[in-house]
Amino acid sequence: MTKLFYLTLLFFILFFCESNAQTEKISEHPITNSIFDTDAGIENWLKELKVPALGLGIIEDGKLKQIRVFGKMKDDISAPYNTIFNVASLTKPVTTMVVLQLVSQGKWDLDEPLYKYWTDPDIANDPRNKKLTTRIILSHQTGFPNWRYMKENKKLSFDFDPGTKFQYSGEGFEYLRKAIESKFKKPLEQLAKELIFEPLKMKDTNYIWDKNTDKSRFAVGYNKNGKPYEVEENTTANAADDLHTTIEDYGNFLAHILNGGSLSKDVYQEMMKRQAETRKNKYYGLGFVIYDLGNGEYAVSHGGNDSGTHCITVFFPKTKQGLLIFTNVDDGYKVYDRLLSHYLGENGQKIIDIETK
Repeated sequence: MTKLFYLTLLFFILFFCESNAQTEKISEHPITNSIFDTDAGIENWLKELKVPALGLGIIEDGKLKQIRVFGKMKDDISAPYNTIFNVASLTKPVTTMVVLQLVSQGKWDLDEPLYKYWTDPDIANDPRNKKLTTRIILSHQTGFPNWRYMKENKKLSFDFDPGTKFQYSGEGFEYLRKAIESKFKKPLEQLAKELIFEPLKMKDTNYIWDKNTDKSRFAVGYNKNGKPYEVEENTTANAADDLHTTIEDYGNFLAHILNGGSLSKDVYQEMMKRQAETRKNKYYGLGFVIYDLGNGEYAVSHGGNDSGTHCITVFFPKTKQGLLIFTNVDDGYKVYDRLLSHYLGENGQKIIDIETK
């Protein structure tokens, strides 16, 4: 197998802490950047890699400047520019911004113990539940596994004391959702609608499937062998997973963050602060990965990976640039290194280097 295969595989297993994607051999034929000169070139590249659909968003000067969508949304139906993707863990940054809006408004506290609003029955008798705070959850330092079903007894428990080290956890975000909903007496999707979706006109974005979801534009997820997964139309919000959105909606959301995100200065600085180190030059802030690129430059990122979807976003607060990559296949990560290098140049390569060296 090629060196490119091993580097790509290592990169994206490391990038997605919850990764469970299957892998396959990438074409040994050399692919030059000339494939990006035409839509046909990209379409042919995707067919070679067996990636059904690709969505790209390019942010420049703090604004979403380009939306490019390629491939097939389902069967033989071409993917339109406003294709709706399941973006898996890209749900977490949206939940993060909902919570940080409440913090900026003085309605929620980053360091207030969450047991005042919610305690999971599985850990009610463990005194460590009183150490859980919003800061600890958003920086993935709860001590929880990614999901409780990964435990032999299927119950939530601590692997270590909260706040002592990093461990990626969707359970933490769900814990936070239940605390927030308990205090504000509103479901997460309603809070997101009021604080994020309506102000930013994100009409195609939601945690749940409802009467406003345009199913005809949804990109069905595929496994690596080209078999479609059954579409799960969830009616209860998950704070960590299964958001559905478009390149346009999510691109404008990221651009909004690049321009301050309607957060107070102090809260914005806390979001970008290195809260927990995950590896050399890679950290977690509040809800986002932070890459130290050297010379004072840094990138802010998050990815999403689930059955039938692989997505990544990267943006640069100093230069106001950003990139979104959405795919609808288990091993969509195969397109990342080429796209990161092409659209982000040296900075994109630095991110790859941090993950692979």
